[in-house]
Amino acid sequence: MLSLADVEAARDRIEDIARWTPLEYSHTFSDMTGADVHLKLETFQRTGAFKIRGATNRIATLSAAEREAGVVTASAGNHAQGVALAASRSGVDSKIVMPEHAPISKVEATERYGGQTVLYGADYDEAQAKAHEIEREEGRTYVHAFNDEVVMAGQGTIGLEIVDDCPEVDTVVVPIGGGGLISGIATAVTGRKPDARVIGVQAEGAASLPQSLQAGEIRELDAVNTIADGIATRKVGERPFEVIRERVDEVVTVSDEEVAVALTYLLEREKTLVEGAGAVPLAALLFEAFDYDDGETIVPALCGGNIDTNQLTTVLVRGLVETGRYLKIRTVLRDRPGALQDLVEIIADQRANIYAIQHDRTSRDVAMNEADVEIDIETRGHDHIEDLLAALRAAGYDVDVLA
Repeated sequence: MLSLADVEAARDRIEDIARWTPLEYSHTFSDMTGADVHLKLETFQRTGAFKIRGATNRIATLSAAEREAGVVTASAGNHAQGVALAASRSGVDSKIVMPEHAPISKVEATERYGGQTVLYGADYDEAQAKAHEIEREEGRTYVHAFNDEVVMAGQGTIGLEIVDDCPEVDTVVVPIGGGGLISGIATAVTGRKPDARVIGVQAEGAASLPQSLQAGEIRELDAVNTIADGIATRKVGERPFEVIRERVDEVVTVSDEEVAVALTYLLEREKTLVEGAGAVPLAALLFEAFDYDDGETIVPALCGGNIDTNQLTTVLVRGLVETGRYLKIRTVLRDRPGALQDLVEIIADQRANIYAIQHDRTSRDVAMNEADVEIDIETRGHDHIEDLLAALRAAGYDVDVLA
């Protein structure tokens, strides 16, 4: 099984390429949770995610013949970029298979780092099958995203940095997709500080691990559905699973709505942009998916910042909705002069700010003498929303909440 010595050896191999990323105390999240929260900002890593660590360690161990033949891998995006950069820095040709719907920003970044991309399949698992086909046909070495102890050791160097920068750490919180990251971090953290906890977190829409741990064997999901695309895998790897069973204290899940809130808070309060998978550990902390004590020193590992810009807009709006900062309503007005003004005055009296109004007299959903109205509103919290809706309904408006 993966050892602390493996992780320490990996740190020596990758130190010229992978950065030692910052660990920063968060006043905001410490105040919100009552814990002593320090954020591991792996979002500032080369390529914007931790994957460069494992990829660099794996390519550093290739034989001369393997280097000549080149490498191939499958990835939803971050591992693709890590392999592409590590390979190009080492003079090794790389081919990366990505799901057809991978964020365009991640596809373009992979190509800029020198990787040849192949888009195939609906998700990571179908892309992986195609990559193995290329491996057989072209004689390339497959660089697995997580089910490889050399890759796991590279990812584990994050754990060494956490313990070195925060020796008082009590709990490290880590996202889980295939399990390579948490198995490496858990090996490093428990090896250096045996009394520290390691908590793993999966998105509810890709949570294969809780049932696998309960069954004592790996269970595979039929499909995955989550905004945390970086951890959207149907199952964990065999090698990580064994490490997780032995060295991870607890595995919990969070909803996409909770992830959206965490991502929004990070951007707004900490000025830190993460992708969905990167926000998962903080979501688990903020929504108390696991138990912790007041004053406990907790390090959420924010391990990816490569969010697609189009997806970011959607996630931020969802985060604002969940925190009561954004409201979208629909109502029907009599089609007469002043009707819209009357409605707007009630909203203004409640000190809410209107983003946009869509006023439609031609909708087939209303009578000929009526108008369908949708309004996007900036609000100040859930209590403010309730007061606003109560005022509108008291004035006789039949209001539907759309978001």
